[in-house]
Amino acid sequence: MKFVQRLTNERFAKPAAHFMQGACYVVICFYALCLALSLMGRQTFFLHTHTGTYERAIYAEENHDSHSRTMTVQMGDDIHVWTNGNDRIDWKVHMGLSLMYAFHTVPMIFAYWFLSRVFANIRQGRIFTDQNSSFLLYYGLLQFSEAVFLPFIKLLVCWIVSFDPESRMSISTGQTMLTTLVPSTAFIVAAYIIHYGVHLQDEVDHTL
Repeated sequence: MKFVQRLTNERFAKPAAHFMQGACYVVICFYALCLALSLMGRQTFFLHTHTGTYERAIYAEENHDSHSRTMTVQMGDDIHVWTNGNDRIDWKVHMGLSLMYAFHTVPMIFAYWFLSRVFANIRQGRIFTDQNSSFLLYYGLLQFSEAVFLPFIKLLVCWIVSFDPESRMSISTGQTMLTTLVPSTAFIVAAYIIHYGVHLQDEVDHTL
């Protein structure tokens, strides 16, 4: 128990906050790189052609039997793509895949930027502030929105792409909804607690 209390001491908390701020920047850069790879056609999916089915296929390849695919990304969903009459992947599929990945990554880039601002404030000794409350709330709401609304957005994009008979794709999504929903709710509650504490302290200060 004493060891845990030492970790929460200001001596350790500020360096830890500095480290976590840097970690948030690394995550942001990673998401940006993954988004760029998706736009370049390096997002993986199950490909169904006239000659067979291929796992971990990507749009930016000619030989689907290749085992040398490097620098690929995936959303964690089961995505199946069918080739058109010419046995090629339609460009609309690529647009749909990139759009779904953008809806997946762009909110997370903003979410981790807000979280990095919280760690920056903690490193500077500003802890119970309205700004930290707002940043935690924004982070929680972005995570909550991703958990609740993103699966429906992906299904909508998939339906729009597959509306054209020449472009067929399907997606199985929503598997990670609960794992994202619970932490996001915790951050929203934490934001309220900090907000309540700040205003309660203001009332005490004015009373004194």
